[in-house]
Amino acid sequence: MSTTVLFEYPLNEKMRTWLRIEFLLKQLSECQPLVNHLSTLTFFRNLAELLDVFERGELRTDILKELERQQQKLRQWSEIPGVDISRVEALSSNLKKRAEILMAAPRMGQLLRENRLIGLVRQRLSIPGGCCNFDLPTLHIWLHIEQNIRDQQVAEWMASLAPIQDALALVLELIRQAGTFRNHTSLNGFFQDNAEDADLLRLQIQLSASLYPQVSGHKSRYAIRFMPLDSERGEVPARLDFELACC
Repeated sequence: MSTTVLFEYPLNEKMRTWLRIEFLLKQLSECQPLVNHLSTLTFFRNLAELLDVFERGELRTDILKELERQQQKLRQWSEIPGVDISRVEALSSNLKKRAEILMAAPRMGQLLRENRLIGLVRQRLSIPGGCCNFDLPTLHIWLHIEQNIRDQQVAEWMASLAPIQDALALVLELIRQAGTFRNHTSLNGFFQDNAEDADLLRLQIQLSASLYPQVSGHKSRYAIRFMPLDSERGEVPARLDFELACC
């Protein structure tokens, strides 16, 4: 049975930021529980990067605009004969709820920025080995307190991220569902097409091909060049079949 690998490529800066946030939030969840230096420093490193991303652009405004855009699309869907109205209404209610919670939430990451431990670790992350016990005795002692106390503190930190995490998860789910995978063929490792104001490209490639895509593009047009994983001995076939969804 052949295995496919999914690649995603953002076609605008807004989507690029959202995918990075989604990636970092997933890493935060997978690090838990924090039981040793490895899981803890991985958690704090991703948390620091997330706070850095939060400081770029109008994140809350962009997500609220997207929630409203999805509401407009649902209103258009509701006018199509035969559509599942109950499903449309449920999605619309969910979008409205996420928007209200996000609007009422404090500044993104504010609780985390004000936490002394997070601040101390964040300052030392750029220094090679800067989080060992003699550099960060605060973290060292924190790792020796009871596990349930640490778990409770981490749960509070993660709860403060819930408004943006839940809203973004819904937005990305609807964007991804808007595109249907279709079969395409590249010639000598190259493929290009119109993006039609899409936000996201999703590619599925057979793992056995040992190729990966290099994508360049924006909201009106994109190009894909397939590259061999083994840059010295790998080969790119004259014709390569792959699946692509333009979302």
